[in-house]
Amino acid sequence: MTTKPTEDDLHAVFTRADLGGDDKLDLMEFTLVLEHLGLAWTRAETQHRFEQADTNFDGFISYSELRAVLESEGWAGGLASGGRA
Repeated sequence: MTTKPTEDDLHAVFTRADLGGDDKLDLMEFTLVLEHLGLAWTRAETQHRFEQADTNFDGFISYSELRAVLESEGWAGGLASGGRA
């Protein structure tokens, strides 16, 4: 996927990457989301963004944290409404 996802698309990508089914992403799962979205960041850039996105410092990325990091990169700001906030 190389175009900005809709809200539903982003949530579906998050859910598929959430291999543990715990509504949060570890670094590997976060990387899977980025790859699926067609974002090519280096390993160091991915790690840095993961750390920035983890605003509650629990070592995982929630859906809202994922959305926030994508918006900060100018990538998800144009999400079409799909029923999720």
